[in-house]
Amino acid sequence: MTSGNRWWVVLASLWFCAAVCAETDKASTERLDAVPALKTVSSRTTQSILLHGHSVAYVAEAGVQVVHSKDPLDEVPAPADKSDAPLPHSPEVSMSYVAYALGKEADARRPIMFIFNGGPGSSTIWLHMGSFGPKRVVTTDAAHSPAAPYQMVDNAATLLTETDLVFVDAPGTGFSHLRGQDADKAFYGVDQDVTAFASFMVDFLSSHGRWNSPKFIFGESYGTTRAAALVYVLQSRHAIDVNGVIFLSQILSFDNNADTPQLNPGVDQPYALALPTYAATAWYHHALPERPAVLEPFLAEVEAFATGEYLSALAAGRSLGADRRASVAARLHAYTGLSLDVINRANLRINAGVFEKNVLGDQRTAGRLDTRFAGPTLDPLSKEAEYDPQSEAISSAYVSAFNDYVRRELKFGEGQTYKISGHFGEKWDYLHRPPSESMAVPQATNVLPDLAVAMKQNPRLKVMMNGGYYDLATPYFSAEFELSHLAIPDSLASNLEIKLYPSGHMVYVYEPALIQLTANVADFIKRASHAVADH
Repeated sequence: MTSGNRWWVVLASLWFCAAVCAETDKASTERLDAVPALKTVSSRTTQSILLHGHSVAYVAEAGVQVVHSKDPLDEVPAPADKSDAPLPHSPEVSMSYVAYALGKEADARRPIMFIFNGGPGSSTIWLHMGSFGPKRVVTTDAAHSPAAPYQMVDNAATLLTETDLVFVDAPGTGFSHLRGQDADKAFYGVDQDVTAFASFMVDFLSSHGRWNSPKFIFGESYGTTRAAALVYVLQSRHAIDVNGVIFLSQILSFDNNADTPQLNPGVDQPYALALPTYAATAWYHHALPERPAVLEPFLAEVEAFATGEYLSALAAGRSLGADRRASVAARLHAYTGLSLDVINRANLRINAGVFEKNVLGDQRTAGRLDTRFAGPTLDPLSKEAEYDPQSEAISSAYVSAFNDYVRRELKFGEGQTYKISGHFGEKWDYLHRPPSESMAVPQATNVLPDLAVAMKQNPRLKVMMNGGYYDLATPYFSAEFELSHLAIPDSLASNLEIKLYPSGHMVYVYEPALIQLTANVADFIKRASHAVADH
């Protein structure tokens, strides 16, 4: 090939590349333009419920609020000579919510509480339909609820009489949508998720005139992880002091996870911290060799054994002697009802799945979220439980009731799909940067340092932990253990309080427990709202 021909080929190639690139850019821009832009929209309706024989009016607002990974007004505009180029577009998400305010108009002096479930990747449908909202779905206790039609009732246990309520769905759940390059990386992670929730709260306080309201945060399950980090971020980045943070079914240190401690050998703590819940479950189902008449004194005995002789025996590892091993195994049998064969084959280390599968024999499996529930075992030969009877028992009622309620009564979501779960576990970034650290630390997520710093910086911050005796997703004794190791001075210990209930992870599914939970949280809100006056 001659030199001239070579140049012709090069020029043709360059022309072809430019044409293809231009068409690709044009197609990308057209695709971008074809995607509906995210907008903050809402629907407001006036509602009422009957409480103690009186009609109580309230305003309900269902909508989505757009949250950005960074302020769009700080974006660098396109160069003047490329006016046709699309503007830079940072990641953003439309977070869905339902807010309730007492009366016909919101009162900025009333407390306001932001409420969310966890997952990570769960919507807040469970707390919304089961706990403190003005409406509640009725389910069968400790048994599988019948199929539709489901019953929605005025919620006599609503917290609306004490505080305005904002139920918030996590990014990627509910009616939310994501936009922008690498949006999943911008919102799917411990720290990214907290930043999004902080931005949501700041924007909501501004758009609803609630900056001077007493402020509360209520998180369930992974929502407690979020809440502990969120209260610190609100203080440190936004100068917002929260009156109180309320945990339900707490997990702040993931090293205490009872589901998969076998994947973290050398850390035996989760086995000991789950033992009281095993004991409570066996007590409830009459599976103990000798069943005490009263639960609480029995649990106190189990707790002392768990963090004493049991944890010491596990720490001995392979050096544990045969006699001592046999003694510990016998105590485990007495406290859990599990056979000595199962206990010894597990090397004294029983994770939650093994317990759920075996505590009721070969044919029945105990629940995980609430061990009072039980269902047929899917595979009698399996090592661990393969499903959660409690989740299967109530999910249809919650999902069906909410999807009907939000469209029919709240007038929002028509033509849209409400995502119960984000299903993005493999994308979730569990690394977390604690206060004072310059980068995320390579360890299991632990937000105890965040909560401790928040309490030290705001010594009037009140913290409440609520837990169920029958919760194996986040055992109550693990939560107590975490708070007892919170790095705060003794002078702040009185700011912590713990309440326990004869229920499971979703304490509120058991109506007597819901009534007591509401009373305890209402009292907490009253005290924390008037903390300044008390001082």
